[in-house]
Amino acid sequence: MLPLSNGFIHYILNRCLFNSSDLKDIENIYSYYYNKEEFLRFSSSSGKFVGYTELGVKTAERANNDPEQMSSRRAEKETICKPNIDGDYSTILTKSVQPRVRVQSLEPSGGNHPAMLICSIYDFYPKKIKVSWLQDQEEVSSDVTSTAEMEDGDWFYQIHSYLEYTPRILYLSQEENSLQQSSSSTFYSQINKRGRNLKALMHSRSIHV
Repeated sequence: MLPLSNGFIHYILNRCLFNSSDLKDIENIYSYYYNKEEFLRFSSSSGKFVGYTELGVKTAERANNDPEQMSSRRAEKETICKPNIDGDYSTILTKSVQPRVRVQSLEPSGGNHPAMLICSIYDFYPKKIKVSWLQDQEEVSSDVTSTAEMEDGDWFYQIHSYLEYTPRILYLSQEENSLQQSSSSTFYSQINKRGRNLKALMHSRSIHV
């Protein structure tokens, strides 16, 4: 094998960029590199070659005046990109994986409230997902922070949402018939006692906690 330090590298990179399987949302980019520097590119968006070095400019001019080569390059978006993208959508991109959800209580290190709930969502695909907190069937928007969707490196994603809150004090009244009098006791709400209305629901691509 020729040592790379004593040789030259010339390679071609053919890419298909897309937002959907429609041809109008597909771009085919054909790039020529020499020693890691791109010197020539064909893009289906412009329909022509563009040079970035002296050699690239001369090569682009020659290629753009070659009807056979231009016809071949312009057709590759439909003949190469489209079939491969259709395959991606049918086998991968239209599939989904339901997430694992974990809700736990944490003691915040700072902030305006003495308690915090964290909702962690793991191993979901595709990336787009919505996480929201509900109380008495109403969405809670204040004191909520969330991370961005984070890649796991294996097609799956995870996201974490934090809710700071102040636990309620609930008063229980108990009547003692023998004494014909009332006595009261108090206790502090825990993770599932915030008005007894915190719950986790999962449907479609939304997570409600």
